[in-house]
Amino acid sequence: MIDINTFNQVDTTSLVDRVEAQLVKFLQDQKLKVGDSIPTEMELCKAIGVSRTVVREAMVRLKLRGLIESRKKKGAVITSPDIFEIISKSMNPFVLDEGTLKEIFELRLVLEIGMADLLFERITDSDIKILEEIVQTEPDAPDNGIFQISQEIAFHGKLYEITGNNMLKKFQTMLLPIFDYVHKSGLFKPYEAKDKFVTHKGLVEILKHGSAESFRNAMRNHLGNHFDRLFRTGS
Repeated sequence: MIDINTFNQVDTTSLVDRVEAQLVKFLQDQKLKVGDSIPTEMELCKAIGVSRTVVREAMVRLKLRGLIESRKKKGAVITSPDIFEIISKSMNPFVLDEGTLKEIFELRLVLEIGMADLLFERITDSDIKILEEIVQTEPDAPDNGIFQISQEIAFHGKLYEITGNNMLKKFQTMLLPIFDYVHKSGLFKPYEAKDKFVTHKGLVEILKHGSAESFRNAMRNHLGNHFDRLFRTGS
């Protein structure tokens, strides 16, 4: 019997893919810093042994990834990529599959439970006052324990701001439209709110008088209806 397992797998990556990988490895090996120039296209062509067209396409990919940019008189230089700017280009709920939407939905829940320590370390009296103003116009018992998107943006957006973490703030801006889309899409089963539900007003009281641990528990309760919808859907 012929043993077909003796064949070696064929490398199906394109030449541009391989050159792109080589360029990334080159940047890492040279320990280049932000602002440092990299070799010209012609220099790279000679070093790698490929056409200028291939190198140019690979360089374009690095620019799209935010790793390099072109500057006058310096050519291509190393940059610090704006990670969320790159991700945001793909964060359109209408082009993401249900599995991805579900995982992004879960990600926001986990982030908001986990921000308690940052909030208690950095919150000010002025922040508390703003949160109190936000919740003044909210209902004590929102429908099914779920606030309207405008209420979510105002309250939770302020929490992200209080953390002082710019990446969290950017990420929240990207997550909320997807959160709203998933909520309205019918992806998860309807849910009847529990009798005991911590509202935005309740969360503000804990920020005033409680601890990071009590806030974590309260936020888990506050988001509990969403978790239940996730788990019911998956069962």
